[in-house]
Amino acid sequence: MICYNCGCRLSEHDFCTGCGADVALYKKIMYMSNHYYNDGLDKATVRDLSGAIISLRQSLKFNKNNIDARNLLGLVYFEMGETVSALSEWVISKNLRAKKNIADDYINMIQTNQARLDTINQTIKKYNQALLYCYQDSQDLAVIQLKKVLSYNPKYVRAHQLLALLYINTEEWEKAQRELTKCIQIDANNTTTLRYLKEVEHMLMPEEPARNAPKKKNTNDHVMRYQSGNETIIQPMNKKEPRGISTLLNLGIGVIIGIAIACFLILPGQIQSAREGINDQLRTVSEQSDAKTATIDELEQKVQKLTDNNTQLLEELAIYQDTSGAVMVSDGLMMAVNAYLEEPENIERIASYLETIDAAEEDEEAADKERSEAFQTLYGRLIEIIGVNLVDYYYNAGYDSYRGENYEAAIPNLQKAWQYDNTKSEALFYLGNSYHRNGDDDKAKEAYAQVIDYFPDTDFANKSETALAEINNAE
Repeated sequence: MICYNCGCRLSEHDFCTGCGADVALYKKIMYMSNHYYNDGLDKATVRDLSGAIISLRQSLKFNKNNIDARNLLGLVYFEMGETVSALSEWVISKNLRAKKNIADDYINMIQTNQARLDTINQTIKKYNQALLYCYQDSQDLAVIQLKKVLSYNPKYVRAHQLLALLYINTEEWEKAQRELTKCIQIDANNTTTLRYLKEVEHMLMPEEPARNAPKKKNTNDHVMRYQSGNETIIQPMNKKEPRGISTLLNLGIGVIIGIAIACFLILPGQIQSAREGINDQLRTVSEQSDAKTATIDELEQKVQKLTDNNTQLLEELAIYQDTSGAVMVSDGLMMAVNAYLEEPENIERIASYLETIDAAEEDEEAADKERSEAFQTLYGRLIEIIGVNLVDYYYNAGYDSYRGENYEAAIPNLQKAWQYDNTKSEALFYLGNSYHRNGDDDKAKEAYAQVIDYFPDTDFANKSETALAEINNAE
């Protein structure tokens, strides 16, 4: 145990031998934190995950820097399907201890697997959609969504519990029991699960009648006794009539009566119920069809409007094109501004028009003729408004290409991201990596050197120094 004041290792005394600080209460707090951590570890070992969460949270209340307790709490959350809560605990743990922390491995295990990330996102979205369906009283749709959630993440305890609750609401007790049994296998002492399971078992196995209750007398034992002179005559009351034609006749009459009841009473009700169900389904399908038709009409109008705008822009573009087919610089800026006014969120379209300006800059004479003071002012204002979105667009595109090992496509996008924001160290670093893996070590060296010069004492600077040393050693 380390002294909170000077960092000296504490002895068995109630004071620090290094600085003399009173550490008696501090030791008790640390002991309580470690006690709750050990209790949480014991409960997690026997799959009492809910109890483990309570103990580990109590441990963190006494000592928020208890890295082992925080990492174990994240593992317990992950085992219960609460991936977001688990990541939160691991990120906090990594911030408290940046080096030699197993939480870093847990985070990388999730974040480096794109398929797993997509699965987690789909799980969260579908679970939230199922909750929304429950609020809207659309229980059938909620059940469908929860089954999809559990196909992605079979250990998601809350999804099992909600699905079991829906089954309880529809009195499907056996299905509810199966879901709650799966919850018990994951978390053996979850209070909510045990409460639901008790109700389900009560409905499946009602209380048996008392064992000591008196048995009913068998009516077959009842007899009639009467006196005739000095003799007692005993006559059974349940004497069976001899079987024969009358039995068959009664059986036939019973069958005919049963068929008549089914035809005149039961069957019409079932037919009416089936018709009502079909009508409800037709009504639902009709409403969905109307909604989809309205959506299609709206989208068709948008497409038509965009098509007309595109045609108009193409006509205007053809007017301002020179004989070689190159678009002038001012036209590129005007089209970029027009694109921003029409669709501010369509950064890809705006960026394509701005790229025509960059392409025209290669012709210095054309750039000198077209770039006036008004042009510079408008261009600067546009970049000031959408500069952040442009940087994110180019960086994301470049980084996706980099991760896909398409370095030729990654280089121009990362260059654009660095051009629009010269404080984005990650863009410059991955640009250097792209140059290096594409075989252009000279430009890679230049990029790494810029990272070291512009962003000293950072993680990217350290990585750049390592990469630069590897290139130099390879030469």
